[in-house]
Amino acid sequence: MVTMTSADKALKSLYLGAVSEQLNTEVNPLLTAIKQTTTDVWGKEVRRVVKYGINGGIGAGDEDSDLPSAGGNNYEQIVSTLKNLYGTIEISDKAIRASQNDAGAFVNLLNAEMEGLIKASTFNFGRMLYGDGTGQLSSITAVSGNTVTVKSVKNFAVGMRVEIHTQAGALSSAGIRKVVAVDVAKKTVTLDGNPLTSDQASANYTIALQGSYGKEITGLGAIFSDSSTLYGLNRATNDWLVPYKITNAGEISETMIQKAIDYLDDVHGSKVNFIVCSSGVKRAFQKHLSSYKRNLDVMELKGGCKALSYNGIPIVSDRFCPDGTMYLLNTDDFALHQLCDWKWLEGEDGKVLRQTAGKPTYTATLVKYADLVCTRPCGQAMISGITEE
Repeated sequence: MVTMTSADKALKSLYLGAVSEQLNTEVNPLLTAIKQTTTDVWGKEVRRVVKYGINGGIGAGDEDSDLPSAGGNNYEQIVSTLKNLYGTIEISDKAIRASQNDAGAFVNLLNAEMEGLIKASTFNFGRMLYGDGTGQLSSITAVSGNTVTVKSVKNFAVGMRVEIHTQAGALSSAGIRKVVAVDVAKKTVTLDGNPLTSDQASANYTIALQGSYGKEITGLGAIFSDSSTLYGLNRATNDWLVPYKITNAGEISETMIQKAIDYLDDVHGSKVNFIVCSSGVKRAFQKHLSSYKRNLDVMELKGGCKALSYNGIPIVSDRFCPDGTMYLLNTDDFALHQLCDWKWLEGEDGKVLRQTAGKPTYTATLVKYADLVCTRPCGQAMISGITEE
């Protein structure tokens, strides 16, 4: 017989390990290539001492000359706040009672809820890897009733719950809205509820995931942004925080890619081992190779993902990578620092399934406290403005 106790036990012992494994290895190939660690986590922060430049105690001289003066390594401390990542499932009391005498039916119920949670978490966590930490899904360009035209629909999916912010970052009075339709061709997103008024949504306002504004992980968008600071340090006085960029690239070519790879190697001693781009850029690169009658070399990555190969370096496309953009990364410089792996939030009684106040439903919430840190931003490159196919 299925009881709340047995359901709670199943979530803890049977589902947690499998769900954690999928969220850690199947979000996308980039996350799979980045190590996850609990080191350098102090309280609610990641504090990591990084070394930049080279040791200065090197020199040459005569047989009887003074030895080179000691010159230690150059160190700096980067600080980042652990971000709170949540995923919640909800099961009605009616559904639980309906399957109370049928263990198979209850397992199917839990499987369906967990699959939905994994899909939603995979979508949003994958999106955050390319974000700038602000939680903004896109800016608004026009509004008509409940339909908003946005700069990009990449980050939207039906069912998401979102909120709107003004240009100054203030929360709009529109409240939390559910995405009910996404039109890729027209770049529009339709929200539920009453028609949006001009003070609730307007051009240049932004849409963010519910409750996430300014609270998401420090993704590639933040590392490659033009912001004056990163990890609490000023870029102007710490040029090792400034990545290499090629803008307005136009037509993609192997020479363009090699130029970025050579720069990182020659100037910073960084070895590119992972390239990620938008789907349109990948198609453009395939077209470039085919125009020269070049074969497409394919390689298999950890997790079973297939990737194009450029001199042994995998090239993968990701739906969340900005249009016309290619990132050339040394994933050894990245780490997802976490307080712990995915865990269920437990009540004082140790249970993970808890009744929603005033409602005939039970919820369980997965949580992970983590942030993405790059210890050598200068060893990474971005090519933008690439003409897509």
